[in-house]
Amino acid sequence: MSRNIKLALAGNPNAGKTTIFNNLTGLRQHVGNYPGVTVEKKEGFLNYRGYEFTIVDLPGIYGLSASSIDQIVARNFIVDEKPDAVIDVIDASNLERNLYLAVQLLELGAPLILAFNMADMAQKQGLSIDADKLSTLLGVPVIMTVATRCVAMQDILDSAIRLIESKSVPVRTRIHYGREVDRQIARITDAVLKDPELSTKYPAQWISIKLLEQDAEVLKRVKESPFASAILDAVEKSSEAIRGLFGDDPETIIAERRYSFISGTCEEAVRRSFEQRHDISDMIDTILLNRLLGLPIFLLLTWLMFKFVFYASEPMESAIEGFFGLLGKWIGGLLPPASPIRSLIVDGIIGGVGSVLVFIPVIYLMFFAMSLMEDSGYLARAAFLMDNFMHKIGLHGRSFIPMLLGFGCSLPAIMATRTIEDERDRLTTILVIPFMSCGARLPIYVLFIGAFFPEAQAGNILFLIYLIGIFVAIIMAWILRRYLLRGPAAPFVMELPPYRIPTIRATLVHIWERGAVYLKKAGTVILAGAIIMWFISNFPWHPNYPDNRNGEMKRMEMSYAGRIGKVIMPVFHPSGIYDWRLGVGLVGGFFAKEIVLTTLGTLYAAGEGEGEHNISLRESLHTTVRQDGTPLYTPLIAFSVIVFFLLYLPCISTVAIIRRETNTWRWPIFAILYTFAVAWVASFLIYQGGRLLGLK
Repeated sequence: MSRNIKLALAGNPNAGKTTIFNNLTGLRQHVGNYPGVTVEKKEGFLNYRGYEFTIVDLPGIYGLSASSIDQIVARNFIVDEKPDAVIDVIDASNLERNLYLAVQLLELGAPLILAFNMADMAQKQGLSIDADKLSTLLGVPVIMTVATRCVAMQDILDSAIRLIESKSVPVRTRIHYGREVDRQIARITDAVLKDPELSTKYPAQWISIKLLEQDAEVLKRVKESPFASAILDAVEKSSEAIRGLFGDDPETIIAERRYSFISGTCEEAVRRSFEQRHDISDMIDTILLNRLLGLPIFLLLTWLMFKFVFYASEPMESAIEGFFGLLGKWIGGLLPPASPIRSLIVDGIIGGVGSVLVFIPVIYLMFFAMSLMEDSGYLARAAFLMDNFMHKIGLHGRSFIPMLLGFGCSLPAIMATRTIEDERDRLTTILVIPFMSCGARLPIYVLFIGAFFPEAQAGNILFLIYLIGIFVAIIMAWILRRYLLRGPAAPFVMELPPYRIPTIRATLVHIWERGAVYLKKAGTVILAGAIIMWFISNFPWHPNYPDNRNGEMKRMEMSYAGRIGKVIMPVFHPSGIYDWRLGVGLVGGFFAKEIVLTTLGTLYAAGEGEGEHNISLRESLHTTVRQDGTPLYTPLIAFSVIVFFLLYLPCISTVAIIRRETNTWRWPIFAILYTFAVAWVASFLIYQGGRLLGLK
């Protein structure tokens, strides 16, 4: 009979925690949210030596204070869920910063195992780490790992089994904060122990330390105790005593003593075999972080990424498009002509969903390129490069990371703002993230670019679109911080991880995790959207119209979708958008941006051939004309349409996540209204300005 073991993976950002998680669990993972918050919860599972392991990948954190949601969530999981063991993943090449979390886990009394990751990089830097001595000094198992090469992964599991099966209670190292501070901690601990319920649920000494640090969450829990008055009185007296002795607040003194403990431990167990010298990361940074060259290099690399994504995806898109075209013709030939069931299957399901799946290659290639930038360590440099510029608009470089994550999806990008401690900075970043081009918008750009711009310029246009999104986000951030969310910008400190060569396994896992969300939508949200859009674009059903292009166009114009589109289209006429079908697509995009292509694929199905349907949406858009025979779309109008799709309403899921993160409907409603206004103004200026310049 197998036994269940629950492990929690903790560690600083960029320490390799998620790589270890992926190595141990592979694709046996589940992603959800922690109860009551939007922090992502990743769980993985594996069988090993008769044990059923559940491994929880906690958010990347630097400590266990209550200064951010991520740290509170990680701490509460360890305290309340009581995992069988906590694996603290430590960057072996940056010990003093990473061991700070380990010291706090020791204070908490967690069943701890230290995984010193990137041991090979530490060795290259001339560090010689005595794992056995460290284990003795700290009183916990220490394992040297190299996650990128799957070194010592089984050792982590074996160590966890030994820790859990051990009959004897391990001798834990006690952190000393100096005689006077220890005395005050003991004084508060005595008061805490008077409440048996509180001291049984949480380590009494840990509560005392947190109270001295004025930890908001612990203070809240202590105030609910019947002994709150006595405990808080002891805290106040001890805090005053420490301030009187050291001339500084207890939180600062405790932090200094932790770092002193870390320094002394490293002095005993870590040796440097040669003088510290500039490593490869330092040498690369002299170029990539150069004050003059850094930003142009970043823009060049981003431009190359978009050129690669567009050109590499083209042949795969053509193959998928051809497949769905043949599938539609074959299925259509088996069904009675001019029937609702034939229209539903061929135009609604195959045409709608197929027009979205055509763009799977471009989505996966974008995720591939972003994964390489992130795993190599370059994405953190992008935030560092933007810090000076971001300060000028009232933010800092830390806000740039969630904005870059918005290129994938706005939901995790908004959740990533939890690491921003200043509330004004965080709220501003949340409100401008919808301007970043999420992956769901990318196929819309590719559709219109491929239909109306020369292939040689396609990558440049795509790059320009992303730059416009960044530019608008920055301008709006400046306006928000200057007029609506006033206040000084918080200081910015970001740790730059060393450059690494991304592993094939890690890259594939990242691509699969992000791409699977898109595929899941294709089978659920997009399929449902395709059926709904088919229904509203074909009903009320008018069978008397002939089965040709004109007949189907009239049927659609008389449908619910046609009526909706014609009502709202006057709003978009100043931006050059005259087709009611596109208006219906804009409405569908509020529910999910993927539905835009589903909608257009369904509504433009009538634009292809006499009785034969082909889902080549690009060709349909390119050949659609007005009643006077002039093209309905031109390159100028197409560009205006793309910019509108870039900037307009966040999807309903993003609105919901803004509501949960801000805990009010005020900001989600504001986001809906102001993003629509910005999109309308931008597309209006592009279209009318282009006409004044004689562009078409």
